[in-house]
Amino acid sequence: MLLILWTMQTTNASSSTGDDLLLYLPAITAGAGNPWKAWPPVGNPAGNCPVPEEAELEDTSLPDHVIGDGRPQSCTSEAVVRTIAKGGVITFDCGAKPMVIELEETAKIFNNTGPKIVIDGKGKIALSGRMVRRILYMNTCDPDQIWTTPHCQNQDHPRLTIQNLTLLEGNSSNESTYDGGGAIWARGGRLKIVNCRFFNNSCAPTGADVGGAAIRAFSQYQNEPLYIVNSTFGGGENFGNSCSNGGGLSSIGVSSSVYNSLFSHNTAIGFGANPQRPGTPGGGSGGAIYNDGNRFDLSICGTRIESNHAREGGGAIFFVSNDRSGHLLIDRSTLTNNPSEGFETPGYPGIFYLGDGPPQIENSIIK
Repeated sequence: MLLILWTMQTTNASSSTGDDLLLYLPAITAGAGNPWKAWPPVGNPAGNCPVPEEAELEDTSLPDHVIGDGRPQSCTSEAVVRTIAKGGVITFDCGAKPMVIELEETAKIFNNTGPKIVIDGKGKIALSGRMVRRILYMNTCDPDQIWTTPHCQNQDHPRLTIQNLTLLEGNSSNESTYDGGGAIWARGGRLKIVNCRFFNNSCAPTGADVGGAAIRAFSQYQNEPLYIVNSTFGGGENFGNSCSNGGGLSSIGVSSSVYNSLFSHNTAIGFGANPQRPGTPGGGSGGAIYNDGNRFDLSICGTRIESNHAREGGGAIFFVSNDRSGHLLIDRSTLTNNPSEGFETPGYPGIFYLGDGPPQIENSIIK
């Protein structure tokens, strides 16, 4: 495939502001120009919540596999997909400058290649789905990815960590069996996101329960939390993620702990809610975060959620614990300007909540 070299200016969490960013694009897109002049930084710089040890960065100083040989042209879509399929601890060596790798197929985790799998972009790598495909897929209950236990919906591996990586332009709208999750779709084991950015990801625009333009998660081991640490979802007016529900994160029956992160300009664009109203396709809730299911908790600390939008309920957060056993905890966080066109819980702007007692709010601003 013919490759065209682009150079751009960007900010990057692990490199100085203004580093050149290398884009290797198919020649067919060379005339399209460069849509990313300045990228939002990673995380919420004002967040100061302590992070549990198991939610911290993984050590990747001795990787099992390295994508690339030091030359940018060695970091191809094929190399990414092939290496991620091998599992273990994975890093990149694509040269001194940051770069985008455009994927020509979805990278998939194989369940027997862990138990620990780490993908570390070192703050210099972005993976793009080119607006036509999901970026990363993990499913312990998919036989094509190899069953490793008789209880795939509740097993302790793979333990997948994505760190120091940007995921952009993932799109799962054409997925029907495993819908949602424009950038990442994950079921089973454990999932952890640290120092990552999610820009312009999308999934199906309508549907009562489809969601997660950036991340869609199910079946975390023993209901241990999905960790999101120091990460950005959107972050600017032209960088937001969009789906029927859950512009940033969507999960069913999954507890999540979010630390020192930023969700902004994400949108839930479906309409008809869930259950869907007669004559509508359903959806439109959870501009930033969509949680549904029975027993689960959502804990948010040191996080800024602003300028997200829901066509139906919960411009910031949609939280429905069907058996009313779940809890929403918001600490040292700011939620502002997250309009809900349809409905929200009185006294909690931008939030629709059904759970065990009222939301637990400490040292936070919600308006």
